[in-house]
Amino acid sequence: MSRILYPQTMIHEIKAVLFDVGGPLDTETIMDRMIDEQIIASFRNHGITITDAEYAEVNRWAIDVFSAKTYHSIMWKIAEGDMALIDKVEAELMNTVPMRNAARGDFELREGMSELLAELSEEGLLLGLAANQPTVALENMERFGILKYFTYQEVSGTINIRKPDSRLWLHSCEGLGVKPQEAIMVGDRIDNDIVPARMLGMTAIRFVSGRHSEQQPRSWNEKPHADVHTVEELREAIRQYVDNPPNIMGYEVPE
Repeated sequence: MSRILYPQTMIHEIKAVLFDVGGPLDTETIMDRMIDEQIIASFRNHGITITDAEYAEVNRWAIDVFSAKTYHSIMWKIAEGDMALIDKVEAELMNTVPMRNAARGDFELREGMSELLAELSEEGLLLGLAANQPTVALENMERFGILKYFTYQEVSGTINIRKPDSRLWLHSCEGLGVKPQEAIMVGDRIDNDIVPARMLGMTAIRFVSGRHSEQQPRSWNEKPHADVHTVEELREAIRQYVDNPPNIMGYEVPE
C-alpha cells in the first residue's frame, strides 16, 4: 500500500487557456448526426438491422466506457467483432467525409466564440490548442477568422500525438511557455480532456455539448472544476479562475 501524502496547496497564476476544437469551437452538430446516419445505413446495407434506439444504446455504452475512438467502438459492438464487416463500414464512412464536410461548411463555429477568443487575447491570456484534429482544421480555423487568436497553433495531425496522451498538453504548454498549472483546459470530454488535464495539474472546464454531454466522471479526481453550457458561462468561468485560481492539490493514496 502506498503511503499517504497530505495535500499541499499550491496556487498558480493563470496565464493561458487551451481549447479543444471539436465541441467548444466547432460544435460538430451536423457532422455527428450525419456520421450516425451513415454508420446505421452501412450496417443495414450489409444485412445488419439496427434500430435508432439500439444504436443510441451502443453509443451510450461507448461513451460510458471512455472509448478513446467512439466510432470504432460503436462499429465493433454492432458488428460483434467481425473485422471484415467493420472494414467495409469504416471504408464507407471515410468515403463520405467530403459529403459531410460540404453539408456543414467544413466547420460549425460556435456562435459567440470568435468574440470570446478576441476578448481573451486582448486581455493578455495566451491561447493554444489541445485537440485531436487533422491539419485541415487549422485551415478551416484560418478561414473562419479565429486561428489568429492562438499563439500555439498545433493539433494532433501536426505533432503526431493524440489525446489522451499527456504529451499533447505538455507540448501545448511548452509552446506557450507556461507550466500546466498555469493553464486552463476547455474541452467537451471527461475522458479525453478533463482527466488528462487534471492529472497534469491544470484547471479543467468542460463545455457540455454534443455526443459526450452526458459523460460522467468515475471519481472526484475526474470531475471538472466547472461545467459550462454556453459561451457566456465559459467567459464567466475563465474570468473566475483567472481572478481566483483554484488550489491545486496533490495526493498520493492507495489505489
